[in-house]
Amino acid sequence: MDANKPGRRGPAATYRWIRQLHLWVGAWGALAAILYGITGLVMNHRFGDGAWPQGDSIEAGRTALAIPAQARTSPEQLSLWLRDARQLDAQVIRKGGPGGRGGDARQPPKWNLSGGTARNAWSLEYAPGSETAELKQTSHTTLAALNRLHKGVGGGGWWILLADSFAIGMLLLGLSGIWMWARGRSAREMLASVMGLSTLAFVAVVGLALL
Repeated sequence: MDANKPGRRGPAATYRWIRQLHLWVGAWGALAAILYGITGLVMNHRFGDGAWPQGDSIEAGRTALAIPAQARTSPEQLSLWLRDARQLDAQVIRKGGPGGRGGDARQPPKWNLSGGTARNAWSLEYAPGSETAELKQTSHTTLAALNRLHKGVGGGGWWILLADSFAIGMLLLGLSGIWMWARGRSAREMLASVMGLSTLAFVAVVGLALL
């Protein structure tokens, strides 16, 4: 059969293009796959009697900040004041309801702002109307910092953009890998293959987890 003509195994040019895409994406995300694989394995075993070490988070200090009147009007204004006066850029702003999640409804709401890097983080808890707020600074060991990056915490905008490219790359790797594996195989051969077995195991385990 002419390799340049469509056949049972599909056009050779399409196969070469998808194979090359698979290789390019794999090369782009190889280090990320190692990082996400290691940290995912570590975090998957963070509970139970035989829990694996997750790294340490060490409190580096607490500071009472005097909050000016203009910064008390909203969490956003408080965030702007922290950025201008303390050079602290809040990456997460949470407006807790009365008593917080699952807390006492008689307690006043609180604003929680946090930011920093994967290794050195800060958080601030503020009760609306108060004149002061407590700033807490935390230092994370290398393993704890890598786990935070896995969860998209503390990496900043560039890390989020890079991690998004890795996530898209994983999708492309999966789709191109399935396409190349299925090429030239019948449905019965696919069901009896490693791909069919892994699909069955995946569906079964995910189904049980969602029950």
